Amino acid sequence: MIPLIFLASLLALPTDTFGAPTNVVPVSGQSISLLRRNPSPRDATQRGALAKRQRDNLIAKYGGATTQKRSTGYNSIVNQDYDSSYYGSLAIGTPAVSFDVILDTGSSDLWVAGSSCGTSCGSVATYNPSSSSTFQNLSTPFDINYGSGSAEGYVAQDTVQMAGFSVSSQGFAVVDVVSTGLLTSPVSGLLGLAWQPLATSGQMPLWQTLASSGSWDSALFAVQLTRYTNDSSAQTLEPGGVLNMGYTNSSLYTGSIDYIDIPGTDTYWYLPLTSITVQGTNITIDSGTTVAIDTGTTNIGGPASSIAAIYAQISGSQPATGEWEGYYTFPCSTTVNVEVSFGGATWSISSADIAFDQLSSTECLGAFFETTSGTGTPSWIFGDAFLKNVYSVFRYNPPSIGFASLSSVAIAENGAGGTVPSATIGTVSAAVTNTSDAPRRHALSASLSALLFLAFSAVLLL
Repeated sequence: MIPLIFLASLLALPTDTFGAPTNVVPVSGQSISLLRRNPSPRDATQRGALAKRQRDNLIAKYGGATTQKRSTGYNSIVNQDYDSSYYGSLAIGTPAVSFDVILDTGSSDLWVAGSSCGTSCGSVATYNPSSSSTFQNLSTPFDINYGSGSAEGYVAQDTVQMAGFSVSSQGFAVVDVVSTGLLTSPVSGLLGLAWQPLATSGQMPLWQTLASSGSWDSALFAVQLTRYTNDSSAQTLEPGGVLNMGYTNSSLYTGSIDYIDIPGTDTYWYLPLTSITVQGTNITIDSGTTVAIDTGTTNIGGPASSIAAIYAQISGSQPATGEWEGYYTFPCSTTVNVEVSFGGATWSISSADIAFDQLSSTECLGAFFETTSGTGTPSWIFGDAFLKNVYSVFRYNPPSIGFASLSSVAIAENGAGGTVPSATIGTVSAAVTNTSDAPRRHALSASLSALLFLAFSAVLLL
């Protein structure tokens, strides 16, 4: 991101959106709780500003290790602000200190606020290099720009732990200057879960270090997200689902996992988009259309012509104005049926997820919104509005994405409430060393690398 990194998975996070970090270390077979926060009451003006920020950020964003043993682990996710964003925790340093970070399959950098950040980082928990005996400053500048602001710092290495895995000399960025409002307590940064060529820091992402080193039983990670957006009794913090590392949890899905290979270079997690059906009518999709699968984006962005075609099938819909520009509204009483395919199975999106927000007693805001993409980037971005409807698997080799139908166990977690899981402490089950000269699985051409330098994550919080 020399970048102009795009939003989606990063951020312009709303105030009081994230859960507080702790000094606990995630462990294999144990979970790190994730919490979800809702504004009370929900303010249409505030959410309108968030919607605009989401769209602006998205437009900006998309324009060899040694293994001790194989293992699996999982990290419990926090659902924040009525399904607006999802985040987890990881630990950095020796001794380890835990931080809350956005989980973003739409970008590839890990970064956290440093202790030298000052007032621009507000009250978020910060990483103190001088407190870690394993810290190494690589003295490489780190500079990221988003539609909602920018962050600057430097690239470093330290021991990073997550879900029972420990990676020494893991590269990440320490941020010491951020634009006002870019970070909101208690979230201290972001964990990019896409491929190395997108990393502004040039460092191999944490997940890729583990997958390529043989640390995991299976070289993949999987995500299950909960739904609370249609739960009027939802509390400030709610369980958000789970990030499975090194395995798939068969209790969370039924049938087989339908894998589709990434159609080109390993950069974003993206797929060919072969069909969208709305209210039974097929929407025309240009040949070669691709879609990024992005946990860091709340809704679903696409070309203006396609978005207009979608809402043309929904009676009573119309373009929204003001802060909602780029979105559409439609009657809340309408049940919207949407199905999508990426060349394999067909997946339905719940009508509850199509209605992103309720603006009045009768008018709802749709989850599909207009955006633009840069040369060589996916023209569509499918965020959490889609991902809440499937069990999603991100496979290292061959590079592919798989979806499966949610099981009754997973579906029962939607709106279930209950006690928010707490972080637990345990022993590290697998440790590896990240080598700076680890080969990339695929090399990008210089020109494409420059274009994709724009990649950071966008959290769209709405």
